[in-house]
Amino acid sequence: MKTKPFNELRKRMTPEQRAESEMQANLALLQLTLSELRESLARTQSDVALDMGVVQSALSKIEHQNDIQISTLSQYIKALGGSLTIIARFPDKEVVISQFD
Repeated sequence: MKTKPFNELRKRMTPEQRAESEMQANLALLQLTLSELRESLARTQSDVALDMGVVQSALSKIEHQNDIQISTLSQYIKALGGSLTIIARFPDKEVVISQFD
């Protein structure tokens, strides 16, 4: 079976199909584990550990925890070059929790 590069297939898509494809890709990015997020940013555990001031083995434990402290998650995201925003969603409004800024 002969394969084709995605950009060739994309050229044959309608604008609606391209928009749907992009939306699906963005949704997939929103559902990453910490290690997948780090890898998608082309960062190594050693690099991020150095930026956080921890050893690589400690970073590995952070990435594999099921329950993580907000302060640790915030440090991790900052080491990746981002910032963490916590939003509480209610039926009639959204509230940004500023306690952890």
